[in-house]
Amino acid sequence: MSDVERIVEQLRQVHEGEAWHGPSVREVLDGVGASAAAARPLRGAHTIWEIVHHVRVTSDGVRAHLTGGEAPEEPEWATLTDTGDAAWRAARARLETAQRELREAVGRLPAARLHDAVPGKGHSYWHELLGVMHHDLYHAGQIALLRKGL
Repeated sequence: MSDVERIVEQLRQVHEGEAWHGPSVREVLDGVGASAAAARPLRGAHTIWEIVHHVRVTSDGVRAHLTGGEAPEEPEWATLTDTGDAAWRAARARLETAQRELREAVGRLPAARLHDAVPGKGHSYWHELLGVMHHDLYHAGQIALLRKGL
């Protein structure tokens, strides 16, 4: 298995499951409805929904770095206006799509570029890809804790 294939597999585990560390992003969101996602059990903390938005925007940004494309211009942290069930399902679907598209973009990255610097950044693609995994797992842990407070 190549380094690129290993990263894709690790991203899949972070996003979808079967990882040794515990629940993936998808698994920690299973069973969370719109009202729970929009709830703020800890004053001053982000909601689950806000975290889902943030993780998606971050995935889109990393994918844009990999492909040389432009990330959508969205705030990193959303202000929710529609907190209904359909909007929550759409937010979850957008997250799943962003994470799948990130893995697909990584899969197309030539291994020889892994240690190249990301244009405009002070780090390599390797560093950024490991960082996004850490980022997503950090937020999965936050979601798990917020769920306990609901």
